[in-house]
Amino acid sequence: MRVLLVGINYAPDLIGVAKYNAELCESLAAEGHEVKVITAPPYYPAWKIPPAFKSSYFRSRDIHGVRVTRTPIYVPGHPSGAKRLVHHASFALTSGAPVLFEALSWRPDVMIAVAPSLMSAAFVSFVARRVGAKSWLHVQDFEVDAAFDLGLLRNPYLRKWMLRAEAAILKSFDHVSTISQAMVERLIIKGLSPDKTAEVRNWIDTNAICPGSRMTKYRQELKLGEGDIVALYSGTMSNKQGLELVIEAAIGLEQSHPHIHFILAGEGPHKTRLEQLAAGHRNIHFFGLQPNESFNQLMATADFHLIPQKAEAADLVLPSKLGAIFASARPVIAMAEEGTGLAAEVTDAGLVIPPGDSAALELAICQLSDAPALREHYGQEGRRRALDRWDRGAIVHRWLEAMAGQGNATAQKDTHIEGAAGEFALPVEDAVRSS
Repeated sequence: MRVLLVGINYAPDLIGVAKYNAELCESLAAEGHEVKVITAPPYYPAWKIPPAFKSSYFRSRDIHGVRVTRTPIYVPGHPSGAKRLVHHASFALTSGAPVLFEALSWRPDVMIAVAPSLMSAAFVSFVARRVGAKSWLHVQDFEVDAAFDLGLLRNPYLRKWMLRAEAAILKSFDHVSTISQAMVERLIIKGLSPDKTAEVRNWIDTNAICPGSRMTKYRQELKLGEGDIVALYSGTMSNKQGLELVIEAAIGLEQSHPHIHFILAGEGPHKTRLEQLAAGHRNIHFFGLQPNESFNQLMATADFHLIPQKAEAADLVLPSKLGAIFASARPVIAMAEEGTGLAAEVTDAGLVIPPGDSAALELAICQLSDAPALREHYGQEGRRRALDRWDRGAIVHRWLEAMAGQGNATAQKDTHIEGAAGEFALPVEDAVRSS
């Protein structure tokens, strides 16, 4: 089977969508399928293109069995709402020619678009219909909803127009998947029929991320002992996380609970502002983006993890870091409204508190800090959930089955495609048990 994936993010970026795009394509290639990728140069989360990639545009190279072609892209140093639109539009424009060339000359069986970027996805479905390929859209993030709900864009007329365009793009694909059940339900609200949708989680390698000793090199570097408690945030530092709430809680607890330390690890456009807010407070520590070989130690350093979240972001995305947190057998404090997908995932494996409430965050941190038995219970439940719901092998296996179903159906009736999609739409826990 020939698979062409078009997505703005790909390895060697270490976090976010790039990781899952690369691992999916490499898994397909390992199974003997021919896989090609049209993507941008790496830029995330630093929002800066490494010099080595600026001279390799439109050149293809084999990376772990996958043929990867990179196109030029505009990357703003300070990504505002308007600049992000131009950023995505630039990829949609420059990726068009290589997508058309590969579709006409190579004739893929399945063409996959990954959102973000939704702008480039429109052309993928258009071309797929004309070359007889099946089209698949995988939604990692509801870009339009997030941009307006988080205040990156504000014009109501622009929102109305963009939602219409989004609906048209979604309906143009043969099949649309996304990363949580709550997001699947949002797809249906946006007008998709249930038989065209499926949940495909962002997975975690539960062998690479596993329970470990909390006395890691990170604690040694910070001179923290057995009696010190570590609350860890690891991931992108951008507007939607609400990380200033973590800084507020840390400052509020500095005098009364000096043994509680806060680690924020990662990169992003808001990191400098967060460092300024934390300046002079000895219980707040920053690390950069950590290499893969150190990631398990980083996760084990925590006594518990933090997922702050603005209320506006609820169910726009299920944080992929949750799988790694669960796999590390550590509890989590998550900001989420009751009834949201994130709250359902965390309940009984951590504490759920209202979004935007730094006082509630302080109380939850104190509660877990003083209850080692509760931390152990939540951690064991999280590990069980990681194995049941987030294991990379099981989820990628379902991707492979679904792709094979799409590819084998190119010369058959549409009813066969619907049958394959229906099989793929099993809940992930059922998929794990049946694999």
